[in-house]
Amino acid sequence: MTKIKFCSCVESGAAFRLILVFFLTGLLFFGFATPAVATDSASLWNLDDYFRNPPKVTWGEKVGSLVQEVYYEGEPYQGKPTRVFAYLGKPEGTGHFNGKFPAILLIHGGGGKAFANWAELWAKRGYVALAMDFGGQGPNAPLPDGGPNQGDVEKFRDFSLDDGDYKNMWTYQSIAAILRGHALLAALPEVDPNKIAATGISWGGYLTCILAGVDHKLRAAVPVYGCGFLHENSVWKLNRFDKMTPEHRNRWVLLFDPSSHLERATIPILFVNGTNDFAYPLDSYEKTYRLPKGEVAISITLRRPHGHIFTFKEVDTFIDNIIFENTKPLPKVSEMKRSEDGKSVTVTFESDIPVVKAELAFTSDAGEWQKREWKTISATINDHTVSAVLPVPLPTCYYMLLTDERGLPISSPIKIEIPASH
Repeated sequence: MTKIKFCSCVESGAAFRLILVFFLTGLLFFGFATPAVATDSASLWNLDDYFRNPPKVTWGEKVGSLVQEVYYEGEPYQGKPTRVFAYLGKPEGTGHFNGKFPAILLIHGGGGKAFANWAELWAKRGYVALAMDFGGQGPNAPLPDGGPNQGDVEKFRDFSLDDGDYKNMWTYQSIAAILRGHALLAALPEVDPNKIAATGISWGGYLTCILAGVDHKLRAAVPVYGCGFLHENSVWKLNRFDKMTPEHRNRWVLLFDPSSHLERATIPILFVNGTNDFAYPLDSYEKTYRLPKGEVAISITLRRPHGHIFTFKEVDTFIDNIIFENTKPLPKVSEMKRSEDGKSVTVTFESDIPVVKAELAFTSDAGEWQKREWKTISATINDHTVSAVLPVPLPTCYYMLLTDERGLPISSPIKIEIPASH
């Protein structure tokens, strides 16, 4: 898959992060915060150290024929050692890669847990799968040596940079648990360490966005729903970010918003969302998927349901294509281009599978993204080009939605217009 060449829409976000760096550097220079804390991804989480020292593992009960409980060393929390609980799924038989299997990290969302059926699903698909818990839970109850809970208090509380307290934050602990899980998988004799991917749902998608900028050893990542720029627009803006002090918000964004990490991502990423997602609105989403330096694909469907849903086939196909290489890829769709008269839009696409349906998805509403009404009109497929006439008046947001012969949806980047009344 080739990288879509997006026009830059994140200059303001980049400038904001630069200002934060100078702000914190100034504090350090004048002695208000010591010692210095490196805020880049590589310094926050030392990937190489995790792989040099894979976590110690304790095996638990079997869950069916393919899945087993596992406990592994987590990040120290409030000065005490911790364990992470997970389910490990293993396929039957012998792997495709010199007897070894590919592997996948499964990252649950808010209110979720380590899901045994998720690990089993991917094991049946030929992957060694690690479904981890990010709320300090065991199979049936909280662990006495688990990490932080996954509530909003743990995610958004204030923290300091100068005494290591940021390492007690839920995001820091969760990314460390995922990296340790990656190291665990890579060390298993039945796993090909060069064929490990990750996917996460909701808050797990948020973590997957950060992970993509941190973990260069991954082959691919698929965040479902989750994105960055949460302080600019998200379900948490009003009741969390707007109530923080500026200093608190700046610290949180600099260390724990995906917008501070995704620019370092070079692995292939599929971004999956819906037009009316209650938590991750399309304006923040659009800024997020434009950040990575690697290959980017997008699948935005109308009113996609939000939940711990493991059955979005575009997720499976995207990862299979990169890992196994004999699976046909999702179509590659270009940025939309307006005609000279401004009345229509066109995209080009490449696809090894026939594209059987094309639509222009659009909304003419303004205001809250979650409440906007979306419609579609048919677009015309002509060879490797899709075109559609724009509704009048010009919609406030629109994009092309293509569906291939397998029923898999893939999107162009969205176009957000500024309403005339704004």
